[in-house]
Amino acid sequence: MSGIPDLGGPGLVPADALHTLPRPGLARVLSDEGFRLFFPLTALHAALWPFLWVALGGYGLPGASVIAPTVWHMHEMIYGAFGAALIGFLTTAFAEWTDTTPMKGRLLWGLAALWGTARLIGFFGLDALTPLAALADLGWIAGLIAYGLWLSWTRRSDRLLSFVVWLAAFFAAEAVARHWMIAGDSYLAGEAVKIGGLIFLGLLGLALARITVPVTNLVLDPSEETSPFRPHPGRLNLAPGIVALLTFGAALGFSEPVVGWLAIAAGAAFLDRVGEGFIGREALRAEILALMLPAGLAGAGLIWLGAAWLGAPLGPAGGWHLALMGGLGLAVLAVMSIAGLFHAGLTLPVGRAVKVAIALLLAATALRLAPDFGLLDTFVAHLAASVFWAAAFGLWLRAYWPILSDPETLGRREGC
Repeated sequence: MSGIPDLGGPGLVPADALHTLPRPGLARVLSDEGFRLFFPLTALHAALWPFLWVALGGYGLPGASVIAPTVWHMHEMIYGAFGAALIGFLTTAFAEWTDTTPMKGRLLWGLAALWGTARLIGFFGLDALTPLAALADLGWIAGLIAYGLWLSWTRRSDRLLSFVVWLAAFFAAEAVARHWMIAGDSYLAGEAVKIGGLIFLGLLGLALARITVPVTNLVLDPSEETSPFRPHPGRLNLAPGIVALLTFGAALGFSEPVVGWLAIAAGAAFLDRVGEGFIGREALRAEILALMLPAGLAGAGLIWLGAAWLGAPLGPAGGWHLALMGGLGLAVLAVMSIAGLFHAGLTLPVGRAVKVAIALLLAATALRLAPDFGLLDTFVAHLAASVFWAAAFGLWLRAYWPILSDPETLGRREGC
């Protein structure tokens, strides 16, 4: 991993004068930008929740809930671990894309409080407080929507509107899921959570389109004097566009064959994105693989789901895990690794710890899918998968915490 650059330079405090300034406290550092606060929260939640969920018998701490454990588990991964990553990424990226001051301080702590309240209620299985958890989760999603709309209005820009539309759909899916959780209907709550997972895949497609170009150009030309990589414009929004059709069809109750073919089409669009990674020998760079593999896994998972809905002898659960655990999980790890460097004023390459974390996450996904092929006992596979998954995010946190919590990296960004 690259070292922290010299702090001397235009617009920066000279390095030899830093000792004369008071060092900001940890709370000030973490709330300087969204990625500093929410990326560590993502890693903590992702490392602890699945392991405890499996180790404690499939449902948090003792506390009987009327909602099926699998529904809680899927919900807490999508709106919990992945949700924290979404908050950290968008509160940081929205400001960069509109050239505005990032959200910081009390606003970030407020979003963290909303997110954390819902996670604690979900972890302890406190059904009586589910309405409060619903308001908390809907609150942070609404906060992101309002932030995107406010920046769009003040900057007279439409760059964020596609994200705002997907966030609005994410809000609606959560509202429906929470409604059925409160009503005690596990099946309908689970269906709504799955819709939320599809919407997150749409957000993934948008994010990859924004991130892949600058990262690939930096890999091809570290001097940043040229931009040799120019993606085909038709690929930028193809995957999220077809995912939108799939989400629309699934939400309106289209027949399984129709939804199945839409899932296969969406999967193929994600696999098409993988083609952007074929840039010569640099395609084997960890940074390129980390952005291409999520698209590949998400695409394979959607095709698996489509085949299952069309009657193939495949369990849908495997497709969901491949798309969400493999595709979204690896995407979250990749975005935190790359954006975490850029926004702390560092640059590529990512370090050895990230490469090992990627391997651990891929191993966790393979272990989770092993029972679908009759290769491992279900409990053993789930426990082993949760250990590898926890190790991946724990290793990431160990490597990045010194960077994210370092006051000397405040106000420094390379851009992404």
